Amino acid sequence: MTLLRSDRFPAIVLLAAAALGLVVANTAAGTVVDDAMHVYLGIPGFFELSIEHWIKDGLLAVFFFVVAVELQFELTAGELNSARKAMQPAIAAAGGVVVPIAIFLAFSWGTDSANGWPIPTATDIAFALGVLAVFGKGLPSALRIFLLALAILDDIVGIVFIAVLFTNGVDIGMLALAAVGVVAFGILSRQLDGRGRVPIMIALIVVAVVTWALVYKSGVHATIAGVALGLAMAQQPALRTRHALEPWVNGVILPLFAFSAALVVIPSVSPSQLQPAFWGIVVALPVGKIIGISLFGWLSLRIGHDRTTAPALRFGDLLAAGALGGIGFTVSLLLSELAFSGEPLLRDEAILGVLTGSVISLVLAGILVSWRAWHHRRIAAATS
Repeated sequence: MTLLRSDRFPAIVLLAAAALGLVVANTAAGTVVDDAMHVYLGIPGFFELSIEHWIKDGLLAVFFFVVAVELQFELTAGELNSARKAMQPAIAAAGGVVVPIAIFLAFSWGTDSANGWPIPTATDIAFALGVLAVFGKGLPSALRIFLLALAILDDIVGIVFIAVLFTNGVDIGMLALAAVGVVAFGILSRQLDGRGRVPIMIALIVVAVVTWALVYKSGVHATIAGVALGLAMAQQPALRTRHALEPWVNGVILPLFAFSAALVVIPSVSPSQLQPAFWGIVVALPVGKIIGISLFGWLSLRIGHDRTTAPALRFGDLLAAGALGGIGFTVSLLLSELAFSGEPLLRDEAILGVLTGSVISLVLAGILVSWRAWHHRRIAAATS
C-alpha cells in the first residue's frame, strides 16, 4: 500500500495501463475486450450501466472525491488558503488554460473538432508529481508547492468544464434530491468522532451511493457527485478517508480508467488525414502549456514583487513546471470522451492526441526537470 501512496509508482502504473489498452485494442483481442466493456451490469429495469460507464461514471467519481478532499484542504489550511498564496499559481494556471485553448482552436476553428477545446487544459497531478519525484532531486520545495497548486487549480477548471459544458437536459427534481444528499452527507460526517461510528460510516456510504445515483439520473455528469461530497465532508474524516482510498484510486481506479479510455484502434491513415482534433491536442498540450504556464508564471512572480529579493522560482523552473503541466492524461482523457461522445472517430483521434501529447510532455518534462535539478544541486554545492 505504501508503494501506491508514493509519487513515482502510480504514474508508472497509469502509463503501463494506458499502453496496455492501446496494444490490446490493436490486436485480435481488441474486439473481445471492447464487447466486454459494453456488457451491462446493475438492477435490470431500474439502474443498469455498461462496464465502461461504471468505470467512467462510477469509479472515476471516487477519484474526483479524493481530488475534492485535497482541494478542500488546500483552500482552507494549505497552499491556497489566502488570495496572496493563490495569486501566482492562479495566474500561471490561467495561462496554462488560455494558451492551449488558443492553439487548439487555431487548428480546429470552423471544423467539427472545435468542440474539443477544453481537452488540452488539464494537468494530471499524479503524473506530474511522479516525474518530479523521479527526476527532481535537489529542486526547491517552492517548485513542488507551485506545481501542486497549479494542478489543483487546473482540476477546478476541469470540474467546471465537466459540470457546465457536458450537462444536458437537467432534471431539477433529481438534482435537488442530490443536493439534499450532499447536505446530509456533510452533517453525518461531522458526527464521526462521536459514538456510533460504525453505523454512521455505513450511513455515509449509503448516502454517498444514493447521491451519486441521483446526480447520474439528473443528467449532470456523475463525477460531480464525487466533487460535491468531497467538499462537503468534515475535513479530518475526509483526510482519513482520502488516505484509505488513495491506494485503491492509484492502483485500481485510475489504471482501469486509463486502460478503458486507451482502447482505441490506431487509424490506418497518413498523418495528413488525421483530424484537426488530434493535431490541436498534440501541439496544445506540450507547447501551449509550456508557453502559457512559464510566461504567465513569470509575469505573476513580478506582480507586487519586492525587487530587493530574488524570486522563489526562476524562469527555467517555470519552463519545467510548464512541461509537467502538459501531461494531461486522466482529466484530458475524460474530456475527450465527453466532448466527442457522439462522434467515435473524433473521440478516438482526440484520445490518441492526449496520449501522444502527454508522452511528448512527459519526455520534455523529464529533460527540463533534470536540468533544473542539476542546476539547483550545483548552486547548493557551490554555496555550501
